Amino acid sequence: MTRPPSGQARVALIVAGPTCSGKSALALALAREVGGAIINTDSMQVYRDLRILTARPTEAEEACVPHALYGVLPAASNGSVAWWRAQALAAAGSAWDAGRVPIFCGGTGMYFRALTDGLADIPQPPPAIREQARGLLAELGAPVLHARLQQLDPETAATLRPTDGQRIARAWEVRTATGHGMAWWRSKAVLPPLAARFIAIRLHPARDRLRAAIARRFQAMLEQGAMAEVEALLAQALPPDLPAMRAHGVPELAAVLRGEMTLADAAARAITLTGQYTKRQATWFAHHPCAAPEDTFLYEKRFEKDEAAQQMERVGNKIISFVINRIDAGQGFP
Repeated sequence: MTRPPSGQARVALIVAGPTCSGKSALALALAREVGGAIINTDSMQVYRDLRILTARPTEAEEACVPHALYGVLPAASNGSVAWWRAQALAAAGSAWDAGRVPIFCGGTGMYFRALTDGLADIPQPPPAIREQARGLLAELGAPVLHARLQQLDPETAATLRPTDGQRIARAWEVRTATGHGMAWWRSKAVLPPLAARFIAIRLHPARDRLRAAIARRFQAMLEQGAMAEVEALLAQALPPDLPAMRAHGVPELAAVLRGEMTLADAAARAITLTGQYTKRQATWFAHHPCAAPEDTFLYEKRFEKDEAAQQMERVGNKIISFVINRIDAGQGFP
């Protein structure tokens, strides 16, 4: 990555917030105004098999300004925070080299933390130990393996939900391979954050407004072909604990295709679970700022790309003015 001249910091923008808060529309508006390149910071939008259900930008939107890290992994892959961080730093460097401002847009808190705070350099366990951990997960189930991890590594186990099989297996393999738990490693060596000055826009819409938007979007997804998308995903016969198989809406629509649930019940459940997830996202962002207070703009409505043009223009202009003023204040440059 190209470094800025001594004494100056390159600027990177962050557009963060819960699912369905209008991040993509805002990032696109910002990119057009400041000459930006949008870099995906959402752990589900990296999968190419799920354009509809993960609400990735459309092909037309991606053609307007440069986009990076959208739909770059097959569903059979298991994207990690470390993988994303390396790709994101390279994408930021490419944006700066092209004279553009990197705009990190998404809702995955751990990705933002790896970007702004750095990441623990945890060794990769040997393939045999990875397979052993996945075998135990399949044999015992997540809650039982979590209970065993609690005996072996209580500090790490306390940070994991007993139903989160992927992260439990990951913690088990790290403890088995290295003799130390994930919590221990996180307190040690750290891969550095992106060398940039961050300016953040945090979207925090009211709960009722967000719930209504989630319901509308899920109905739109169904109309756009979400069921066919899940059917194609199931045809790959992938392990159920892969991230893409657990994306919001996938388990519920898969149950419909298997005849285990009605479409109405599946939609209601998917909307409810997504709403619960957005609450956790909002809590995370409230406690983990992505930029200094003076470089953070909090917008507490939903940024609606389809709302009245004049209203959206006013809001967008206010945010754009904030960004430009903060760049000027810090003598930052793309």
